[in-house]
Amino acid sequence: MLIAIGVAQSGYREILGVSEGAREDGPSWTAFLRELKQRGLKGVELFVSDKCLGLVENLAEFYPEAKWQRRVVHFYRNVWTAVPSGKVKAVASMLKAIHAQEDAEAAKEKARQVVAKLREMKLAKAAEIVEAGVGETLSYYDFPPEHWRSIRTNNPMERLNRKIRRRTRVVGAFPDGHSALMLVAARLRHVAATRWGTKRYLQMNRLAEVRTIA
Repeated sequence: MLIAIGVAQSGYREILGVSEGAREDGPSWTAFLRELKQRGLKGVELFVSDKCLGLVENLAEFYPEAKWQRRVVHFYRNVWTAVPSGKVKAVASMLKAIHAQEDAEAAKEKARQVVAKLREMKLAKAAEIVEAGVGETLSYYDFPPEHWRSIRTNNPMERLNRKIRRRTRVVGAFPDGHSALMLVAARLRHVAATRWGTKRYLQMNRLAEVRTIA
C-alpha cells in the first residue's frame, strides 16, 4: 500500500491518500501522485520519505516547487551497511552529530569532518555514502527550528504503518489487492478520528514567521 499523510495549514495531520502499490516502482508512484494532484493537493513545501527512487523521481514532475527530505534514520542505516558491527555505535554518534548542528552550514561542515574521520578509520565505503547522500537529509534546516525534530524523519508514518500491520496480520492473507485496500482505508479512517488527527502536530505560524523573515 502507498500511503500519504500531511500536515495542513491548521497544523493538524491528515490522511491524504492510500492506494494499491504492489511494487514501490515509478509507475505506482506516478499514478498515486497524479491522483493526489487531481484531487487538489497543492501548496506542498516538503516531502519526507525514504529514498524510494520511484517516488523521488516523480516529485520533480508533480511538485517541482517542493523540497525533499530523506528520512535521517534511513540514511544512517544505509551508512551502517558499510560499517563493521563493532564500529556501528561510534559511527552512529558521528552521524547524529551532523544533525545536531545549529544550521545547515554547520551541519555540512560537520559532515565533511565525519567523512574525513571515516576515511581515517579505513571506512572508505561509508565515507562515500555520507559524502554523496548527506545533503538529502538537510532540507529540514530550511524550516523553523521548532519543526526540525518532527520533519527530519518519517516517524509518524512508521507508527501509522505499525497500526495498520497489527490489523492486517490478524487477517493474514487477502484474496486480492482491493480487499486489502478496503481494510487499510477503514483503519486509516479510524486512526484519523482519534487523537492522531485531533491533536495539533505543528505550530504552523512559526513557518509563516520564517517565510516573512526570509
